[in-house]
Amino acid sequence: MQPTATVLVYSDDAGTREQVRLAAGRRPAADGPAVTYLECATLPAVLSALEAGGIDACVLDGEAVPAGGMGVCRQIKDEIYQCPPVLLLIGRPQDSWLATWSRAEAVVAHPVDPAAVADALSGLLRRTPSAAA
Repeated sequence: MQPTATVLVYSDDAGTREQVRLAAGRRPAADGPAVTYLECATLPAVLSALEAGGIDACVLDGEAVPAGGMGVCRQIKDEIYQCPPVLLLIGRPQDSWLATWSRAEAVVAHPVDPAAVADALSGLLRRTPSAAA
């Protein structure tokens, strides 16, 4: 049986969450695991999901309101033991320095580019032991 990775997608905008799911698809890379998505629209939902465990990677929307993905990323890196790697969606390429502050492992700028999202997400999943098994 092929392994399946669980990817948490956080945005207050259902359209953005859908764009991420459609961009990365069910298998972001041919040599990687199949992916299931856990969508979260609020910070408390993100924290609950991460505390429960089983998340292999996160995609956080830096433009989410009221808790932006950059701040959420910084918080989970500080608070969640063995926090999964994070792909941060930023509003402008010039905001990449803020992504560095947030400690995100990968960054893609809006609008969502399917190839860039799939490539970045598959790279994160390759670094995750449970997804690579």
